[in-house]
Amino acid sequence: MGLPADVDLLPRLLAGEQGAFRELIGAYQGAMRAVAYAIVGQRYADEVVQDAWLAVVRNLSGFQGRSSLKTWLLTIVANTARSRLRQNRREVLLDDLPAPHGSVGDARFAEDGHWAATVPAWHEDTPEALLTEDELRECLEKTLLSLSDLQRSVVLLRERQGLELEDICNLLEISLSNVRVLLHRGRLKLFATLEHFEETGQC
Repeated sequence: MGLPADVDLLPRLLAGEQGAFRELIGAYQGAMRAVAYAIVGQRYADEVVQDAWLAVVRNLSGFQGRSSLKTWLLTIVANTARSRLRQNRREVLLDDLPAPHGSVGDARFAEDGHWAATVPAWHEDTPEALLTEDELRECLEKTLLSLSDLQRSVVLLRERQGLELEDICNLLEISLSNVRVLLHRGRLKLFATLEHFEETGQC
């Protein structure tokens, strides 16, 4: 599902249309939670997102369109999370990350963090195929939950929300090299889960 266009959504939001707010929440809640998770961790992420939504409602009339609504929302949640944290920003030390292992290598990803080749899509609609797809999705979600908050957030912001690496750097206040490593290692774990599932049919 595509994201709502700012030019269509903003006037409806400013007019107080409830449906527009539901669209806004449906479109961006996941990305906001991912940013909050990365900064404050799971314990406070939902509270941060709620506080950020309150700030959005209070400040919507002052939105001047210098950035997209999405960028504005994610900046608000990032600032809210950093205020909540009240400590030095978190930084991942590259030397502390384990070396990659397994059969998945750098060749799958381009230098800019995009896929090097188009990922094949599944188009089977049989009950058996759909059941398998649900089971695989559950396995991948478990793998995502096993990642650190920061690593999971980077993967979600890139893969599910489509943010550019530089935008992720700015929101989470970590270096581009850290984002690349976090994304790469997260992808390795997800691919390992995928390949194991394809070989064994289980997580």
